[in-house]
Amino acid sequence: MDGGFALCRDLRALSATLPIIFLTARDSDFDVVAGLRLGADDYLTKDVSLPHLLARIAALFRRAELAAEPKAAEERVERGALALDLKRFTVSWRGAPVPLTLTEFWMVHALAKFPEHVKNRDQLMRDANLVVDDGTITSHIKRIRRKFLAADPAFDAIDTVYGMGYRWKA
Repeated sequence: MDGGFALCRDLRALSATLPIIFLTARDSDFDVVAGLRLGADDYLTKDVSLPHLLARIAALFRRAELAAEPKAAEERVERGALALDLKRFTVSWRGAPVPLTLTEFWMVHALAKFPEHVKNRDQLMRDANLVVDDGTITSHIKRIRRKFLAADPAFDAIDTVYGMGYRWKA
């Protein structure tokens, strides 16, 4: 009597990734919207042709397979002379290792991931997963610069954008 709506709701409660297609004679806009809101991935009425139905099923399975594939985690970030290894948490500048703390590593990663984008102190705190005052962020940036300067006295890749934050120069 309910047209499969209760079944759809129950199946969706059991699995967020299960592909669900309504194939029904109920074709009112109310039914279509209700089915999709309950979690159906597609809603087709029985006047659909077999090739159309098969194409929609194939498309749904393609999307399900893509969603199931693990996203490739970026393992290395290279920006000019900078190399960050996200698996080993190592940093090098012009081939020389730069000994950063974990917090400093995440700050450099946040800056270098999007060169020329200004990151304010709150964004750097969020990316480094810490909560500190603004002065502490400034101290971290100073220490990061000192460590890079020890590897290369000509280092100048971190810009201070006064009143806004910091950026990695491309």
